[in-house]
Amino acid sequence: MVKKLFWPLILLSLLLSFAIACFAPVSTNAAARASAVISPASEAWQAALPADPMAATEAYMQRISPINKARSDAYFEGGYWLLLANTLLGIGACWIILKSGILIRIRIKAEKITRFKFLHNLSISTGFVFFLTLLSFPLTAYQSFFREHQYGLSNLSFTAWLTEQAISTTISVLSMGFFLSLIYLLIQKMPRLWWALGAVLSIGLLSVMMLLGPVYIDPLFNQYQPLSDQKIKEPILSIARANGIPADNVYQFDASKQSNRISANVSGIFGSAAIRLNDNLLHRCSPSEIEAVMGHEIGHYVLNHVYKLLLNFGLILLFGFIFIHKILTFSVKRWGQKHNIRHHSDPVSLPFFMAFLSAYFFLMTPVQNTIIRTAETEADAFGINAARQADGMAEANLKLTEYRKSDPGYLEELFFLITPALKNASMPQCAGKQSI
Repeated sequence: MVKKLFWPLILLSLLLSFAIACFAPVSTNAAARASAVISPASEAWQAALPADPMAATEAYMQRISPINKARSDAYFEGGYWLLLANTLLGIGACWIILKSGILIRIRIKAEKITRFKFLHNLSISTGFVFFLTLLSFPLTAYQSFFREHQYGLSNLSFTAWLTEQAISTTISVLSMGFFLSLIYLLIQKMPRLWWALGAVLSIGLLSVMMLLGPVYIDPLFNQYQPLSDQKIKEPILSIARANGIPADNVYQFDASKQSNRISANVSGIFGSAAIRLNDNLLHRCSPSEIEAVMGHEIGHYVLNHVYKLLLNFGLILLFGFIFIHKILTFSVKRWGQKHNIRHHSDPVSLPFFMAFLSAYFFLMTPVQNTIIRTAETEADAFGINAARQADGMAEANLKLTEYRKSDPGYLEELFFLITPALKNASMPQCAGKQSI
């Protein structure tokens, strides 16, 4: 039944996406965006801040209007359900691909063309990721385009969004297909130890993505150019030099074509670092806010957070692969013959592999978020000490409440936040005269 419906389901997915694009109301929601912006504080207001950090934090929090708070809370809480929806949709798409037999047909054609095992793996893996992407596309379109416009957070037209999506999808299909083909090659060559070597391989590929992605992939979506404003650049370079970062320039990129979110990063490898900030940070923030944000980003680099995250996520993947090693072997023994899967090392078993991996990562969400949130907290503290811009950090944090929940509960922070809650961590550290 599913075999007959596979291509109609693919077509339905594309038609649904097209229908959404044509008929769903899309608005830049300029009024909502304008009302969400928090007005800058006056010098008199800042001078009157209480000396106690907690009292100063409350004063900053009071500047968030009830309307803005309700909007950002609704946006952020909707992400909880989207996390579940993406997991369930991914597992459902794996089931459809498995039942359709499309991977078996790809395997038969690949085996007729070449005898190289790796090329068989690559053909099946790339095909699997491609069809998985197609089946998930309607939710992707809603989540990353229409919902962003609904909350006034996106500046992209649908055509521009679709163009960027095509580029990112091509990169993800090819890279993920290559990665999965290597994993299955390990399963075939070292069936008892593939999970350990797979974790090492994963760390290597993650390293390439995290360290070289900003240099080679990000320019596909944005234009980078040296920052010309010396009044902004020199304080940033001063903070960088004071903390041993070998950088002699600062670069800006045109993120405003995508959204109004402020962002920056400091990344590099083998002793070199590139300091980048987006034009929203330049246009929406004061010099003190810019210095505070860049101090935070420099903190990530100096504290080696990229390498620590790689190690932590490598361990998560290691335990995940051990889990998959056990359950994949069982599942193929139990249902493999029914679906023409020869062995658990047969890449046709990919729907099982990815369904189990998706479920595992969903359950590990609190662990992953806690790891990232810990790094963000450390970078906050470093940034305040390095930039000495306490009020600038507080003002920048207020701008983040346009799309982040400002006062989540303890369990919400534990399970869903990748940054410290403003009322619990970031704001008390940076608000108030005693914190400087």
